[in-house]
Amino acid sequence: MEIFLQQLVNGLVVGSVYALVALGYTMVYGILGLINFAHGDLVMVGAMTALQTMLFLMGAAPGMSPLAMLTLSLAVAIPVCMLLGYTMERLAYRRLRNAPRLAPLITAIGMSFLLQTIAMMLWGRNYHTFPQLVSTVPLQPVAGVFVTPIQVTIVVGSALIMAALIVLVTKTRLGRAMRATAENHRVAALMGVDTNLIIALTFVIGAALAAVAGVMYASNYGIAHYGMGFMPGLKAFTAAVLGGIGNLGGAMLGGIVLGLVESFGAGYIEHMTFGLLNSSYQDIFAFIILGLVLIFRPTGLLGERVSDRA
Repeated sequence: MEIFLQQLVNGLVVGSVYALVALGYTMVYGILGLINFAHGDLVMVGAMTALQTMLFLMGAAPGMSPLAMLTLSLAVAIPVCMLLGYTMERLAYRRLRNAPRLAPLITAIGMSFLLQTIAMMLWGRNYHTFPQLVSTVPLQPVAGVFVTPIQVTIVVGSALIMAALIVLVTKTRLGRAMRATAENHRVAALMGVDTNLIIALTFVIGAALAAVAGVMYASNYGIAHYGMGFMPGLKAFTAAVLGGIGNLGGAMLGGIVLGLVESFGAGYIEHMTFGLLNSSYQDIFAFIILGLVLIFRPTGLLGERVSDRA
């Protein structure tokens, strides 16, 4: 039971990060039908920018409180990622909206490699230690189960952000414009919606979520490097497909489910394979799920089948 509860905690933490990143994928796909494979690298940019800000603050103001340092780091990382997300949409994707779907997909992959290369030139190839500004001293709410304050912060913070996004999309004028653009951007434009602005804001919001997810991910594992966004990005894409890409609730559910499956798989893989595999093979579970979903339920858990009208 202790192992089960510990893996449950670990799965919720990792799944919360996947859900935040998956929201960026699903928002862009819901409006443009575009899979932005460069989105995972925004996670890396957010983490590396926050790391650079923390190192600067440690040298400039060594007596600053950890909470203030973390807040200022996020205050720098989020606008940087938002600006980068807007630039990507404006320069790389806007001209390809009416192009065949393969063109923006290849462009997104190219943007991913471009961001990784620039990050490698700026911060080098080495792994960097990410400062632990939130306590990592484990608590033991249940005997044999360890939970750190940073893990609690990640789960609670992710839940609050996801709830705020749902309110934004369902209860505000901006959210109504986003839903109208997702339904039919040409008709929305005829009704007075500035679709270019709405699409750009969608990229900006998704980039802000990626920045927060990057800081959470680096804080949880204590490291950051130029390629850290690639695998979480792929897993978040898997989570978006699992939940039903284009569906916000589906992205959240898919992220949590994927995190739990990955965590339980890592905890019990040795027993399931009679010692042939260990926890280092945990990544296989995400892609097994992706394959099964695409075969048996391509629309995802909360996705709906749609038909084109003549």
